[in-house]
Amino acid sequence: MEKVRLGIIGVGNMGSGHARNIMDGKCPEIELAAIADINPERIKWAQENLPESVEKFDDAYKMMDSGKIDAILVAVPHYDHPKFAMEGFKRGLHVMVEKPAGVYTKQVAEMNEASKKANVVFGMMFNQRTNHIYRKMREIVKSVEMGAIKRTSWIITNWYRPQAYYDSGAWRATWSGEGGGVLLNQCPHNLDLWQWICGMPVKVDAKLHYGKWHNIEVEDDVTTYVEYANGATGTFITTTADFPGTNRFEITLEKGKLIAEGDKLTKWELDVSEPEFSKTNTIPFGTPNVTETVVETDGENPQHVGVLNAFAGAILRGEPLVASGTEGINGLTLSNAMHLSSWLGRPVEIPFDADLYYEELMKRVATSKRRTEVRAVVVDDMGSTYNSGKK
Repeated sequence: MEKVRLGIIGVGNMGSGHARNIMDGKCPEIELAAIADINPERIKWAQENLPESVEKFDDAYKMMDSGKIDAILVAVPHYDHPKFAMEGFKRGLHVMVEKPAGVYTKQVAEMNEASKKANVVFGMMFNQRTNHIYRKMREIVKSVEMGAIKRTSWIITNWYRPQAYYDSGAWRATWSGEGGGVLLNQCPHNLDLWQWICGMPVKVDAKLHYGKWHNIEVEDDVTTYVEYANGATGTFITTTADFPGTNRFEITLEKGKLIAEGDKLTKWELDVSEPEFSKTNTIPFGTPNVTETVVETDGENPQHVGVLNAFAGAILRGEPLVASGTEGINGLTLSNAMHLSSWLGRPVEIPFDADLYYEELMKRVATSKRRTEVRAVVVDDMGSTYNSGKK
C-alpha cells in the first residue's frame, strides 16, 4: 500500500475541512476515496466541491462495505462516534475518530475493548497535541526537572459562541443531540491536554450552569475544582459567553511555574525548590531567587493535518500516532465527572460509577427537545463554511 484510501463519515463542519485538506495535497500519503453522509445537502456539497473520483455514499455502511477504502474518519454527531468506530473495526478498517471519543465513558470503554481485538490502527483527532507550546509544556512537566505539580489552573473562556451558533442545528446544545455543552463540544481538546500534561485527578467538584447565557439545554458556564493523588489541586474554568475571552494555562511546580498564554510559554524557575526553601530559610518574608524566561520551542503546529499524516504513517510504516484512540476516554472521564458532580451536587471520585452517569444522562435525554427553527450558516474551526440545513 502506497497511499491510505480514506473514507470520511460525515462531511459537515469538520468532515468537509478534512476533505479540503486532503484535496489540497496537505496529506500526501492519504487518498480521499469516498465520503458518506445521510444529509442530501452534504452530498450535494460533495458533488459540487470534490472530484468525481471521490465516491459519494448516502449510507456509511455501504461505504465501509464497498472495498474502496482502507480507513475511515468518523466526523458525525458525538453519540455515533463509538458506533461507527466499532463498525470499522469489524470490517478490518483503520479508524480515526473526531473529538470527543463519545458522550459517556461506558460507551467509549466498549469501543476501546473492541479496538484491542481488531488488528487495525485506531487514532483520536486530538490535534492540539501537535501544538509546540503544549508539547514543550508536557516535556518539562514529565521530565520532573521542576519537581512535582502543586497546582494547575486553566481559564479557557475564548470559546465565545452567540445564540446564532446554537440555532444553526436542531441537535446543537441538546442532551439528545450532543450530550453536553461547552465541556463536550468546545473543550475536549483542553481536557485532553490538561490530563495529558498534568495527569488525571482523583476527585472532581464542579459547578455547572445550564443555559445560563444562551437559550440551550446544556452547560455554557463551568467552574471546576480537582484534587490529585499527590495532594496537588487544580481548577478548570470555561464558558461560551465571555468576549473577549482568555486562554491561560498555569502549572505551579515545586521549583517554579509554567504559563501558556498568547502563543508563548513562560517559565519561572526557582534556584531551590519551594519546599526545601521553606524548610531551610530563616528570614520571615524571605523568597527564593527566581529566573523568568520565555521557553524556546520548535515552533511547529501542524494541527489536523499533522494528526492525519501521523495516522497514515502509523498505517503504512508503524510510526507513532499523535494520540491513540484509546486515550479519548481520559478527557471524557473528566467532562463526565464534572457533569455528574453537578447533577449530584457533590464531589465525585475518579473512577466514578459509569452506570450511574449513564442513568443520569438518560434522564435528561428523555426530556430533551430539538430545535424546530434552524436558519444559520456555520463557520467551522478549520475555517470552512457550510449551510447547516435542517440537521
